[in-house]
Amino acid sequence: MSDFSLPQKSVKAIIAGLVLMVSGYILLIGGSSDSTAVFNPAMFNVQRMVISPLLMVLGIVIVITAIIRKPKEEE
Repeated sequence: MSDFSLPQKSVKAIIAGLVLMVSGYILLIGGSSDSTAVFNPAMFNVQRMVISPLLMVLGIVIVITAIIRKPKEEE
């Protein structure tokens, strides 16, 4: 992995950020209603409105930070 432009620590952070983003999208899916004619108030629960967007934004911030961060010079 010496020819790769990103250090191994950054690659691990990118993978962790992607896992957070995917888990946020999975939480956003949630359950569905049995009938489309009936209103389902579960659409506005905390999981869909707060937790999943926070996980997605946190994952994006981690990925961007891992890409931009300059690795420390080793002597």
